[in-house]
Amino acid sequence: MSFEAIAGQAQAKRILQNGLRTGRLSHAYIFSGPAGSGRREMATALTKAIYCTEQIDDSCGQCLNCRKVEHNNHPDLVWIEPDGASIKIDQIRELQKEFAYRATAAHTKIYVLNEADRMTIQAANSLLKFLEEPITKIVAVLITENGHALLPTIQSRAQWISFVPMNPLEMSAILKEEGLPPTLVSSAVHLTAGLKAARELAAADWFAEARNTVLQLAKESLTKLPSAMITLQQKVFKANLAEHMETLIDLWMLWLKDMVRLRCGHKENLVYIDQTDWMSPLALSREVEYWIQGMERAVEVRKRIRFHANPQLTLEKWMIDLQGG
Repeated sequence: MSFEAIAGQAQAKRILQNGLRTGRLSHAYIFSGPAGSGRREMATALTKAIYCTEQIDDSCGQCLNCRKVEHNNHPDLVWIEPDGASIKIDQIRELQKEFAYRATAAHTKIYVLNEADRMTIQAANSLLKFLEEPITKIVAVLITENGHALLPTIQSRAQWISFVPMNPLEMSAILKEEGLPPTLVSSAVHLTAGLKAARELAAADWFAEARNTVLQLAKESLTKLPSAMITLQQKVFKANLAEHMETLIDLWMLWLKDMVRLRCGHKENLVYIDQTDWMSPLALSREVEYWIQGMERAVEVRKRIRFHANPQLTLEKWMIDLQGG
């Protein structure tokens, strides 16, 4: 993975490559942004570029150091993942010990904390001392969905690199060019923040079934509620789609947004563009406020399920509410 191979995130690449070219990299970075936006790939690209013996502001992918990073066996690179629910103080202490006693030919040691916002307070305080008093030349990368969740003292000692969701239209064009089904691509790019995540979702075996099931449930909820209840039972809770409940609700939310657009007479940039023959008259059969209220209920349903409400009962009630308006 090189900077050139990462789609989007032009500002992040520009900041990091300028640091490489000028020899003025920060001793610590916070890579903050939504999951799927390329934070982990960018951390790998930065690491490879620092160690690459052939290029200054990117990686060649061929030299020994690049290959070591690619295969996760570079002696001066440590990736730290949460141990269970959190990153613990013992993990940070072990990192400090490793870096204190290692003696290799590399001039720079690098550590990457994935999901850094999941550090315990004790771990964060231990890391803070490490950031303030590095024992050698070290570059730290803290990957997080929410950099503001880190201790303010850690935030102030690191350079913030913001990762933004890639433009859905740009992702869509690339994925369609790769040959992925346009109907799946149009949904996937609105549910993910980056090209890799959208590609994986659109190619997942269950995703096409999830899309079709949501369309069937949405239609039946408004026209044949008893059939919708059967569909929910058979195609969701007696099948593996129950494992992807959040994605199902997000797909339904995209459908409701399309219904708002159609009710307002806007047919451009629809997610379910292949379904407009039956969606358009249905959208016009109700006021726009109805569809907006449906979106608000979808947010509430997602929240309730996330906080462990019974998914089947919650969805059944939602479908009844949709029909009743």
